[in-house]
Amino acid sequence: MTRIAPRQRIAIAGFQHETNSFGYGTAGMPEFVMADSWPALVEGDAVRDGTLGLNLPIAGFIEAAEASARIELHPVLWCAAEPSGPVTDHAFENITARILDGLGKAAPLDGLYLDLHGAMITASHDDGEGALLRRIRAQLGPDLPIAVSLDMHANVTNDMVRHASSISIYRTYPHLDMGQTGARALSRLLRLLEGKRHATAFRQLPYIIPMHAQHTGSDPMRRLYGLATEMSGGDTDVELAVGFTGGDIADSGPSLLASAVDQAKADAAANALLEETLTAETEFDCTLLTPEEAVKAALAFPPGQPVTIADVQDNPGGGASSDTTGLLKTLVNTRGRQVIVGVIHDPAAAAEAHRLGIGREFRFSLGGKSGISGDTPLDARFRVEALSNGEVAYRGEMYGGGSAQMGPTAVLRPLGIDADVRIVTSSVRNQCLDRAYFSHVGLVPEEADIIAVKSTVHYRAEFEPISQGVISCGAPGALPCDIGLIPYRKLRPGIRLGPCGHVHGMPCE
Repeated sequence: MTRIAPRQRIAIAGFQHETNSFGYGTAGMPEFVMADSWPALVEGDAVRDGTLGLNLPIAGFIEAAEASARIELHPVLWCAAEPSGPVTDHAFENITARILDGLGKAAPLDGLYLDLHGAMITASHDDGEGALLRRIRAQLGPDLPIAVSLDMHANVTNDMVRHASSISIYRTYPHLDMGQTGARALSRLLRLLEGKRHATAFRQLPYIIPMHAQHTGSDPMRRLYGLATEMSGGDTDVELAVGFTGGDIADSGPSLLASAVDQAKADAAANALLEETLTAETEFDCTLLTPEEAVKAALAFPPGQPVTIADVQDNPGGGASSDTTGLLKTLVNTRGRQVIVGVIHDPAAAAEAHRLGIGREFRFSLGGKSGISGDTPLDARFRVEALSNGEVAYRGEMYGGGSAQMGPTAVLRPLGIDADVRIVTSSVRNQCLDRAYFSHVGLVPEEADIIAVKSTVHYRAEFEPISQGVISCGAPGALPCDIGLIPYRKLRPGIRLGPCGHVHGMPCE
């Protein structure tokens, strides 16, 4: 008689937040419970139903696990909040308690998968993921295999490495491989369940890379991630995180991990990739144009195909307010061009537009309300061109199949100017990374002369293919891409900041 091997009991959970120490607002329970550009908080079996089919790590893990007859999944909880300032203690403690309680109810377990970000900062913890993992380890013990996936913008810490049995990290920016990363985490967890333990080497790089220079479709990022992929296989896993520049903690910045059957092999792999990343430091394109320079460069292209200007420092996907007007004010002076702008976060403007209705006009001070130094509202008379409930059905590769919730949304057209400018104005912050942010209110990006987006790199997947040029604009915002201007207080001494090579803790010559 053939004995059927019992399926292995794997719990899954996710708790995602990218924290900008200098960013907009905080992330409390309402921000994790609500649906915005992420799905709403889900628990139990709803984790599967609320995420499956989306380009999310946990969805990729679930899909791969369900294809295996060896796995019995026990979903606990998944949630994410739009990047912002720190996570409140109440939210962190509440969500952590729910995860621990769910793990207790799912026991006994053979393994655990966690879909984390890697750059969470809370009111009380610089390393939110490390704090979460410590508590999970204390409950589940030191030997249970725990596979973790992280965003490539993770600021990886020793506690993350110590308490996770394996770590898998996205390899693309825009993040097109989130689901694939979750599936990769499962393959590594299965090896752990087979008893194939490994040694790990962890290295932190001595320099920080500006966010807009981290595009993996360009060298040197393309080459470095290609090398990490080539070095992975068999009994060796190599991962690279570029870090999140908005996180003011000692561990901010790029890092790499190598795992292998013995420490010598792991060290050799880590050192080989470290050498390549050190050599690449001077290759990053850190070009940032002022709003005036960016618009002038866009106007130099011939009509007939859009030019996309990215307002890279006011990206809500990096914790910025998405309401600054430095680029917008320059665009309203462009004559004879069709310009679309997305997305300005101004709930009061959106509410007034909905109260008045399509075709009505009103005077308003749009945007510029978040306190960014040197930024002020655009004071003008506007016509309401379109209205929506703010439900955006994503169409692009990064989030296609999912949807965003922007709350009451309006298209506003400034009057009394020579430019044809239409501004998508929302009630909930969302990063403009998909053409549907425009098309859902009747705007056609392909027909615009200039497209202005509040995004740093994610926009490239959707907008670069239709654009004859893309331009990074350094208008004021809470996600500085000129790293030397970030007022770090906790960064480890000696790390080099951005393209000027300024060393943290020493005067810039």
